[in-house]
Amino acid sequence: MEEQFFYHVISDMPKKTGEHIVLDESHPNGVHKRVYDHIKIVEDIYNNPDKYKDTELDYPVIVALRELALEKVRKQKYPQYPSRMASIYVSRSFKEAEQWGDYFAKLGRPTYGIAKVKVNGNTYEGDAYKCFDGCVSEEENLKMAEVYWRNGENDDGHREILEILAAGDIEVIEIVKEINANI
Repeated sequence: MEEQFFYHVISDMPKKTGEHIVLDESHPNGVHKRVYDHIKIVEDIYNNPDKYKDTELDYPVIVALRELALEKVRKQKYPQYPSRMASIYVSRSFKEAEQWGDYFAKLGRPTYGIAKVKVNGNTYEGDAYKCFDGCVSEEENLKMAEVYWRNGENDDGHREILEILAAGDIEVIEIVKEINANI
């Protein structure tokens, strides 16, 4: 695998220059933990969909439904792509990373800064617009997950919102901007 360089918005946990982030099937990310914290309710929803038909689901449960469907479809049809639950999000340009950093900070997410990173591993360029809110129907979630991984044109003509997933051995080369929002 060829080394690639990107920019990464450091959120949730601070990072330092020289630090290596290893992400693969044996080393998941924070999304994995947040999703599996809700696995019991996801299983109950899929086993008893009528019970949840008119229930407004909490956002973390909606995310868990989506991410589990995305992971199931990835493993079955697109195993060459990194898992969303074992990768980081990176940007090709500093400007794109700044936009994501501003967005995360506005959401109230702890946002420490932007780092230049070296990726020795696998990447996938997807469209964040194709991320969906998980719903009570597993069949519908799996259909939407297929749309995400297939990564074709947007049916409604909406412009792509590029998101790049990176997995493998990721080294923090330099902290290029401090943000320190919501920490």
